[in-house]
Parts: sequence; structure tokens; C-alpha cells
Amino acid sequence: MPATPVPSDLEIAQAAKLKPIVEVARDMGLEEDEIELYGKYKAKVVLEVRDRLKNRPQGKYIDVTAITPTPLGEGKTVTTIGLSLGLNTIGKNVTTVIRQPSLGPVFGIKGGAAGGGYSQVVPMEDFNLHLTGDVHAVGLAHNLLAAFVDNHIFHGNKLGINPQSIMWRRVVDVSDRALRNIVIGLGGEGVPRESGFDITVASEVMAILGLTTGLKDIRERLGRIVVATTYDGKPVTAEDLKCAGAMAVLLKDAIKPTLMQTLEHTPCMVHAGPFANIAHGNSSIIADQIALKLSDYVVTESGFGADMGAEKFMDIKCRYSGLVPNAVVVVCTARALKMHSGQFRVVAGRPLDPGLTQENLPAVEKGAENLVKQVENMKKFGVPVVVAVNKFTFDTPAEINLIKKIAVEAGAEGAFISEVWAKGGEGGRELAEAVVSAAEKKSEFRFLYELDQPIKNKIEIIAKEIYGADGVAYLPEADRKIRMYTRMGYAALPICMAKTHLSLSHDQNLKGRPRNYTIPIRDVRLSAGAGFLYPLLGEMRTMPGLPTEPAGEKVDLDEEGRILGLF
Repeated sequence: MPATPVPSDLEIAQAAKLKPIVEVARDMGLEEDEIELYGKYKAKVVLEVRDRLKNRPQGKYIDVTAITPTPLGEGKTVTTIGLSLGLNTIGKNVTTVIRQPSLGPVFGIKGGAAGGGYSQVVPMEDFNLHLTGDVHAVGLAHNLLAAFVDNHIFHGNKLGINPQSIMWRRVVDVSDRALRNIVIGLGGEGVPRESGFDITVASEVMAILGLTTGLKDIRERLGRIVVATTYDGKPVTAEDLKCAGAMAVLLKDAIKPTLMQTLEHTPCMVHAGPFANIAHGNSSIIADQIALKLSDYVVTESGFGADMGAEKFMDIKCRYSGLVPNAVVVVCTARALKMHSGQFRVVAGRPLDPGLTQENLPAVEKGAENLVKQVENMKKFGVPVVVAVNKFTFDTPAEINLIKKIAVEAGAEGAFISEVWAKGGEGGRELAEAVVSAAEKKSEFRFLYELDQPIKNKIEIIAKEIYGADGVAYLPEADRKIRMYTRMGYAALPICMAKTHLSLSHDQNLKGRPRNYTIPIRDVRLSAGAGFLYPLLGEMRTMPGLPTEPAGEKVDLDEEGRILGLF
């Protein structure tokens, strides 16, 4: 039974009695030779299971997203896991599918991503730290290609690579702003040039891991990665550098999803970890494919708000997977809606403004413009929308009732309280029943744009339809790149916008539902292997920095080797 008051996430996780993962696998229908054990409580799932299950019907596919979050997050992963627990509580066979967290946020501002309270994936220490090493494999494959690029130039440059055209930076899975822009090749060890580091989860290799469908496909995608151009403007690929095969070898185990469990022993598949404000922000197609054959319901999540990971889920992931969602859940909190009114600021690491914990109906109503817009965004894809109100103890009945009224008027099936953080599966019963009802409705799924449209048209459709901008302004570098990619034959790729997750706009200071603004596009980058173009909006960066007081300051070991301070 859940304790009151609710202990810390780590205390709950460390007190949990876990099932051996072989039992979790057996209960969900996996055979003994279809898992590879990584200790007692986690295992890799082999891809061949899809062949055995290919004629089995697919379950219902549920995507969990959110309003534009505060810097603290609004409990989207908590709700994703809790919805799964709620579905299990009402007798449904369910699997959760989520991303593996980056160590950047774990030791930075947000902490881990295993959920929280009584709605967690366990062991949470394993989940939030190295897990089965997939992120490290991605980083090594990425940096191997970077080394091949510079080595090729050092040894004569037979391909005629223009060093000033090199697009392939290096990666590390730590938030380290000092590495954003660097100079390499000094001291006679190569051609000196400007370069930099991105965080590993922003790597195209990570995006490929999330969007691939198998070993043959990942090998081909890795080969298509464009690292630079020649002096006469032709693309240079990983295949040209003869590196793609070695990269694929480094990823041969990472391509297998990792099976874990929730606190209530339901299965959770963890795979890939692309950021949603830089890459496409969703767990892997492979994990979804397997889970949908093994379960009546699969609950996955898209990173950050519905304008971010969920738009990319629809327009990128669903294009490559061929899978169609049956319903979308948009998570909100009264606290965040008050912030979106413009009356309050939320700063990570500082105490909440007392006004956010007191009833304020005008602030909720004003800030709910953001909720309305995000519901509208999801309705554009023709999928039923359910709003989940992640309830805090200080939320009042009047605030909850107002949110329910606004959600229905915006076109949602309804708004339903989620108390999974405090109560586990029982706290998700009402939400689960609503999602089951919504998923039974006929889906009229559609994409936001067609791929054969010009690059600028696709960018502007997203900017106007999803973000609510009046238009787009292209800086000279973005204009040059769009012309270059069109000439190279990459114009038909989908668009993966890289922007702040803290606003519908490109400016994190514009809260609520911004209007009457133009989005600046300062650059456009190519991920030919992953299969998308990603414009950089405003001041968006691909390497985060640590805050004044990083979360890692609180992480430690006690004398018995137990981890402390992780959240």
C-alpha cells in the first residue's frame, strides 16, 4: 500500500520488491530464448520475436504528451507509467514503452526520467544511469565517425573533403557548455578548424536508433549519414569513409530494446533516447512493434509539449513505422497553467512562488490558452484527445472543474484526474477508463504536411499551424543550407524543428499562447541517415549547460554502496 506522506522517489524504488525479469518476460508472452539477461532485473529483447508474432493482431497505441511544461516538468513520464498501471488495474494487458534518459539532465536540472512516487520504472538507479550501455554505444559510434573524418583528411584527403564544410561534430553525454564551440587539430595533429560537441542524445546516431526497423536498415541508415561536402559541393557520407560497417557493429546490441518493470510489475520496454527539443524525442519504433504484438495496450510518450515530441511522433515516427495512434493524452497541471498566465515565474532549484499553490481561477483560465492550443494541435492529426490533470495536493476542486470545462470546450474527450504519483495504479483508474473509451473511437489519422512540398513550405506549416506564428524569417545561413539540401536531393525529407521546449514559440519567455510573432530560423542541419532536416529556431543549442546547483551535487554512495540523492 502507498505510504502517506509519500517517501522520496529513491526511497520508494529501493524499498520495492521486484520480480525477476525472466518472470516479467514470461508473463508478457516472451519465450526464454527471446531475452538476453543483464543481471536479475533487466534484459534485452531480441528482434527475432517479431517474426514469431507477425500474424498476431496489434494492440491499441496510446501516445502521452503534455502542455508546454515549466522547467520542473509536469509529470508526463509519471502519467505515462501511471496510465499503464491504471490500465492494468482495470484488467487490461499493457506494456509501457519509454526512452532511456540522458545523463545530462540526470546530473543537471531535471534529474532522472524513471517517473516518480508510486509510478516508477525500477530499478530506477539502473534506469537513470548506464542501464545496458546503449547511450555509450551511440556516443562511441558517433565519435568513431568523427575520428574517421579527421583521419581521412590527415592522410591525404582522397575524397576532397572541404574542411570548412564538415557538419559532423563530436558528442558526450554530459551537459558541458564549455565544449559547445572548440578548435581542433592544433599542434600539428591535423587541419586546425572550428568544431564543437553536442550532447549524445542529440546525435543523429541516436535518432537512427529510434527510427530504425532492423539490422539491415540501421546499416543502410548509418551509411547515408552526411558528414561534409567536397570542394565541388558533393555530399560525403559515412559509407564513403568506410566507417558505417564498424558503426553498425558497435550498435548490434544497442538495437535491442531493454525490458524492465514498473513498481506494480507491469512490463516496460526502454529504448533510445533522442531529445525532443533537438531530435524527434520518442522511444524506438522497434520497441513499439514488439510491444504492440504482445499487449492489448501500449502506452508510449513523446518528449516535452505536444508542439514538440508529439508533432514529431506523428509527422516523423509514424511515417517511418507505419503505425497509427488510437488516442493521445495531453498532461497538464494547474500549477503550469497558472505560470502560463504570465503572473508567475518557475525557476528550477528555487522555491515555488506561493501564488502557484493557492487557488487562482483567473490565472488558470488565462494560462489554459496553452492547453487549448495543445489540444487543437493534436486534433489536427485526427486522433481522439484525452486531458490528464496531474493533481497536486494544493489543487482545489474549483480549479480542477475549470480545467475540465476548458478541455471539453477545446475538443478533448474530457479531462480526468491522475493521482498515480501518490496512489499508483489505483490513482490512474479514472484516466485509464477514459483512454480505453477514446481508443475505441474511429481514428482519422492524417499527417500535417506532404513530403513532396518544398522545405520552406513544410517549415512554415509547422510554424503557423502548430506554434501559432505569423510567419518565418530565414537567416542567410539557413537560406544557403536549404538551397544546398534541395540541390543535393534531400528536399523530400520530413522536418524536425529544434527549438525551446519552454514556449510554443522560439522564445522561452513567451508563455501561454503567443501571438503576433515571427520565428527566426538561423540554421538548418541535415540528418540524412535518420531521415529528416532539422531547422534551428532562435537561440536553440544542441549542447545544454549545467545549472548553478547541478542535481549531481546531491548524488553519492553510502558505506554499503547504496546510491543516494538520485531523483
